[in-house]
Amino acid sequence: MSANLKYLSLGILVFQTTSLVLTMRYSRTLKEEGPRYLSSTAVVVAELLKIMACILLVYKDSKCSLRALNRVLHDEILNKPMETLKLAIPSGIYTLQNNLLYVALSNLDAATYQVTYQLKILTTALFSVSMLSKKLGVYQWLSLVILMTGVAFVQWPSDSQLDSKELSAGSQFVGLMAVLTACFSSGFAGVYFEKILKETKQSVWIRNIQLGFFGSIFGLMGVYIYDGELVSKNGFFQGYNRLTWIVVVLQALGGLVIAAVIKYADNILKGFATSLSIILSTLISYFWLQDFVPTRVSLCRQARVLWPDLGSRQPPTPWFKAFSCLSP
Repeated sequence: MSANLKYLSLGILVFQTTSLVLTMRYSRTLKEEGPRYLSSTAVVVAELLKIMACILLVYKDSKCSLRALNRVLHDEILNKPMETLKLAIPSGIYTLQNNLLYVALSNLDAATYQVTYQLKILTTALFSVSMLSKKLGVYQWLSLVILMTGVAFVQWPSDSQLDSKELSAGSQFVGLMAVLTACFSSGFAGVYFEKILKETKQSVWIRNIQLGFFGSIFGLMGVYIYDGELVSKNGFFQGYNRLTWIVVVLQALGGLVIAAVIKYADNILKGFATSLSIILSTLISYFWLQDFVPTRVSLCRQARVLWPDLGSRQPPTPWFKAFSCLSP
């Protein structure tokens, strides 16, 4: 049973990661009449959906008893205010990160975004060493160096890009800065969240409820500050369509899938799922979205990024000890 759940969670993670990147990219570049949906409101709705899903999971764990559910929520959240407040830091960072991902995918093709976002492996490693006192072997540091080199090659313009005089509608520099900032926020928030989980015995679902609560507050603050005028003019759900709701549901599903992978699988499978998602995103970005033109050089660049993600997470060798990460 546990083996089936392991591979089921792996498959869902690959599906969720690939689908979210592609649908988000497509929804942000699709040209339609009327205003485009606000990414800040989408982040808030995703947090609320995640809270609702986690409450249902806690309800199931409480043997479908409303009285038991109320007691668990009261004891684990209301009666432990300091433990709950600890989640405010990663929650605020995750909210910032989710907004940055919309910015990144509005200005980068899906394949470039997926490859560049793998720098979060490096930031996670650095924060794991500094915050959790973890030790990495020589081969792991070598893999991280190769990862950095691969991402640098991905961002390096090709000859055809240098010769082209056409300007893209989005700014690649803005997208690059957004995804790099998301990488650092993902690394820090993931390691911080892992540290909290290891120091307490609360369930992952309770922690996700706490994260979602603060995430909703921070998200609503962002809506008011940056998009308050647009919301008052066109409404909170302006520009929402079926595709938008798919993106929101997939984003909410992300936190739940990561929790399931951590519970039933491990970080080796998580790294494999991420790499497989990059390959699928590249193929679909080329054949469906048609916003990525692969060349021999670009494929070699992506292979350079995938090698440390796959190669350094193969079934453990004597020197291998994987570092863990709880990032969305």
